[in-house]
Amino acid sequence: MKKSLEVDEKIFQDAVKFYGTVLNVPPLASKIYSYLIFDFDKVGITFDEFVEVFSASKSSVSTSLNLLINSELIIDVNKMDERKRYFFANDDYKKIRFEKIVQKMQDELILLDDLKNFRKTEHKEDDERIEVYKALLNKNITNIQESLNKL
Repeated sequence: MKKSLEVDEKIFQDAVKFYGTVLNVPPLASKIYSYLIFDFDKVGITFDEFVEVFSASKSSVSTSLNLLINSELIIDVNKMDERKRYFFANDDYKKIRFEKIVQKMQDELILLDDLKNFRKTEHKEDDERIEVYKALLNKNITNIQESLNKL
């Protein structure tokens, strides 16, 4: 793999595996995202560089880049006086990711309440476990939101 960035191969492989799982993206998209996180100086990586670095087809790279852009994991920028687009890891993604996690937890709280209200019979043990679970969700929502406010 020819690289324009200095990349630690072990950290890169660990990142590819981690982000592929956590972000639920295909292998090439995970490689592209992982490669971009090594762009510490924010110079940006061009489409052609990805094709060359990963020896991948243009259509595969294009599909992966579009997926990452649509997922708000990366951003693209056109520099003045250049036709090329430069790609960067989205610095705001961590905040976006945790906002989505909070939203999912809030949605689950509503669903749990809806199910309890719909149920015709009483299940005291289940209700107690669900209340403990809801308290945990609410505590995590509060903790994440407080941290997000500091970003």
